[in-house]
Amino acid sequence: MTKADLVEQIAEATGLTKKDTAVVVDGFLEAVKQALARETNIEIRGFGSFKVKRRKARKARNPRTGDAVYVPGRLVPTFKPSKELKELVMEESPVA
Repeated sequence: MTKADLVEQIAEATGLTKKDTAVVVDGFLEAVKQALARETNIEIRGFGSFKVKRRKARKARNPRTGDAVYVPGRLVPTFKPSKELKELVMEESPVA
């Protein structure tokens, strides 16, 4: 599903115009990006939570040469689905 598909589906469900819906969706996504940039966690009940986790610095290997390479620590955005969302996906999943 693309952002345009999402906008269309929300517009049909709410009766808003696609233009107004696009503004709301863009605003929501921008708010999520800004919160994660500030390392603020976002929790949406019944959907899940967005968090920023710190990855430690580590040594790795270059697969082509086999040389040791230093990988610096960094921040990584993560998403953890809620229990309700996990259950919904399992119900709708054709694989059992």
